Amino acid sequence: MAFISSGYNPKKPMEDRITDIGPRHYTDFLPPVIKDNYGKWLYHEIIEPGVLMHKAESGAEVYTIRCGTARLMSSSLITEACDIADKHCGGHLRFTTRNNVEFMVDSKDKVAPLKADLMSRKFPGGSYKFPVGGTGASVLNIVHTQGWVHCHTPATDASGTVKAIMDEVFDEFQNMNLPAPVRLAVACCLNMCGAVHCSDIAVVGIHRKPPLIDHEVLDNICEIPLAVAACPTAAIRPSKTQFGGKEVKTVAIKEDRCMFCGNCYTMCAALPLADGEGDGCAIMVGGKVSNRISNPKFSKVVVAYVPNEPPRWPSLTKTVHKILQAYKDGALKYERVGDWAERIGWERFFEVTELEFTHHLIDDFRDPAYYTWRQSTNFKW
Repeated sequence: MAFISSGYNPKKPMEDRITDIGPRHYTDFLPPVIKDNYGKWLYHEIIEPGVLMHKAESGAEVYTIRCGTARLMSSSLITEACDIADKHCGGHLRFTTRNNVEFMVDSKDKVAPLKADLMSRKFPGGSYKFPVGGTGASVLNIVHTQGWVHCHTPATDASGTVKAIMDEVFDEFQNMNLPAPVRLAVACCLNMCGAVHCSDIAVVGIHRKPPLIDHEVLDNICEIPLAVAACPTAAIRPSKTQFGGKEVKTVAIKEDRCMFCGNCYTMCAALPLADGEGDGCAIMVGGKVSNRISNPKFSKVVVAYVPNEPPRWPSLTKTVHKILQAYKDGALKYERVGDWAERIGWERFFEVTELEFTHHLIDDFRDPAYYTWRQSTNFKW
């Protein structure tokens, strides 16, 4: 039993256990003022765009400066953010679910120097590295998916479209002049690993052509049953064809059943879906998660197709800006985009936004949960 001499007690295996499995507990990273007042906060308020103040029962205050950042950041930019935190915040910072980085200080006199430091840092092209904003009735930082950087089935880019859109609406990010918060989102394909289905304004990448079939290599690099099983609409079936003078195993696609999701390409690299001419974006409007004023809503398609126009996506950004401006001009205070559209009527929405209504926008989908589940926490008694 000499091996127990290290201090391990088999009767108490968790005692003094040291492990590198899993993250450390989040309380290890809290600023002292937050740790000391944890769960004892009275209220918070936005004292200026991008700056929040939280008040504790003890009288302690925490001032948070929120900065919009990219979802995909370089190590040098992260290092710079950490240097700022070391300089002003005792080494503490936090990232939000909307790709913001927040710097927290414990007194108001530290806010101005921190904000001035943040706004002084710019990229060589002139844009801010840490723009302050995204609080209250403003355009919040955009949540988005991987896009062309990492994903294998995108119909559009995510990082590029987000940069272009935020450049177009940057004034609304820095100020709080909108009727209510506007949450934007971008998903680079219909699989939507972002929150576009419940955002005020959302962009979804869409494929419009079925996958190509590389008959020459399909049977060599793919498990055909997996490719068939991956299709949610049963559009793929096993098949055989003549190639290079011999019969090869392959698949056939029933094109009128294909919904261009790319699941088959995930299972089989010989079924590429990306297409330079057919791929593009759809724009959705009116979704939200909040229960305030009205029930949560799914976003609705208002523009069925916008072509990919990298690197600046001028048609897409112009349309998003037009929708946002019409909302700003016509909505009541505290009214979200979907609430505004429903109040004036969707017919009037298409008029004021100057968008064309086509047959592609007719929604005949019925949520399977409609008859069985409660869809809101706004219960009726």
